[in-house]
Amino acid sequence: MPDNAGEYITRLFSAEDNLLASLRADEGRLLQVLLTAIGARRVLEVGTLGGYSAICMARALPTNGSVLSLEIEEKHAAFARRYIERANLSDRIEVRVGRALEILPALDGQRFDAVFIDADKEPMPTYFEWAVRLVRPGGLIIGDNALFHGRVYDSSVDDARTQGVREFNRRMATDPRVLGIVVPTHDGVAVAIVR
Repeated sequence: MPDNAGEYITRLFSAEDNLLASLRADEGRLLQVLLTAIGARRVLEVGTLGGYSAICMARALPTNGSVLSLEIEEKHAAFARRYIERANLSDRIEVRVGRALEILPALDGQRFDAVFIDADKEPMPTYFEWAVRLVRPGGLIIGDNALFHGRVYDSSVDDARTQGVREFNRRMATDPRVLGIVVPTHDGVAVAIVR
């Protein structure tokens, strides 16, 4: 039984079939493999939404690991916190509410093993710069929706969100501070190692 209106609406109108559920599971597993491969203990997530990625990532961390997830909308943060609690991960996942571009400067000087970016698209190049600054050498920058529903390679599309994703991808591919690639999952996951 749903706990509130948001859960009711999600279950009623966003029911996933087996194919969609497996795609999400594959992305969650990719995050877990990547974090395990680098021995991650501390992860920063930009964009919490429902908490799916935060939960997947926290499950890949050691018991003393942590995920700090930034979410602009209080309603999404509250929703995610309920599921994080149900997953028994409240001690490892902190959801901080506010604009990421306002919170990130307060994190300057801290070190993370990985940054996962799954938020608004226009500022993705700025998120990339913060990630390079905050991730330790040998750590990962991971960006979801790198193919942005095919928009990034459709030359007829040139809105600000698409431009943001294209520029993020360009930096992941060409910035000498990282070694990156796009993994062609259902909507693309960009992954880079910080040199």
